[in-house]
Amino acid sequence: MLCTLVIAFLPRSKLFFKKKVSWLQSPSVAILEPKKIKSLTVSIVSPSICHAVMGSDPAFSLFSFTFIKSEALEVTKFAIEVGFRHIDCAHAYRNEEQVGHAIRSKIADGTVKREDIFYTSKLWSTCLQPELVQSALEKSLKNLQLDYVDLYLIHTPVPLKQGGEILPTDEDGKLILDSVDLRHTWEALEKCKDAGLTKSIGVSNFNHKQLEKILNKHRLKYKPVCNQVECHPYLNQGKLLGFCKSHDIVLVAYGALGSQRLSKWVNPNYPILLEDPVLCAIAKKHKQTPALVALRYQIQCGVVALAKSYNRKRIKENMQVFDFELTPEDMKTIDGISRNMRYYEFLPP
Repeated sequence: MLCTLVIAFLPRSKLFFKKKVSWLQSPSVAILEPKKIKSLTVSIVSPSICHAVMGSDPAFSLFSFTFIKSEALEVTKFAIEVGFRHIDCAHAYRNEEQVGHAIRSKIADGTVKREDIFYTSKLWSTCLQPELVQSALEKSLKNLQLDYVDLYLIHTPVPLKQGGEILPTDEDGKLILDSVDLRHTWEALEKCKDAGLTKSIGVSNFNHKQLEKILNKHRLKYKPVCNQVECHPYLNQGKLLGFCKSHDIVLVAYGALGSQRLSKWVNPNYPILLEDPVLCAIAKKHKQTPALVALRYQIQCGVVALAKSYNRKRIKENMQVFDFELTPEDMKTIDGISRNMRYYEFLPP
């Protein structure tokens, strides 16, 4: 089974600190088919989420590794050794035990202190009933053998049947849904924060109505610090972005470069974002790649962006996103290619 880990690093160069970005979760809500895939992901973001969650600006960039579960231990150790400091994981990835072991080993050998690591976990859809929330987080902490996480997210607002299966299905193979008031789920997350089990709380895959339910909740104690959704030039999430900005919630984009062509989750007949003629023309004008143009567009929109790549050359190229700016005309032109098209359809609306 594949699991996804997102890790941020703290480069020591003063130059890097001029280019501020932050940490985010991976787009992998779905449990993928077993195959040996390794990828690196660069995350390019604004510093606002850093202030919202930690009160400071951390590192220049984020990387993510998608790897087989058995590799989680050594990959995480290696990432910390070379300077990565933020790790974004989840119960649904089923690798927290290995990741926690790696973190603790690097603390034990003096490579890092616990406060150097920013760890994010997520509450899965089978545990959205409020009475299950704290025990779910405590289970993650037990697997990790850590005292707290730095950020805890509701992974998806779609409640699924309680039980041990990540994706419970009926005899016809359809997901078995549950019913829950997300405001009560949020109250349980607030209690986890008050109990010191997590330092901050947020959401993922929420629309504005679902966010409004939480924000308008009676006696709201803490609002979400971030909301992570699919977002790219074909789905620029303009209305949701505006809503989040108006409430000081950071919008985090997964699928920022379109998608990997995973037939189980993505329609292979959908157009490939990075082959779009508009992006290609703007890229040629700036002597950049279409991927860099797509990432730069997100940054100038005020969105935190995750971008997957399978090789180090592309990762290096993605870091050049701060070396140029799009003109207002470029931004308006890219706005025009939005077509409300979702690549990822792995959960019901």
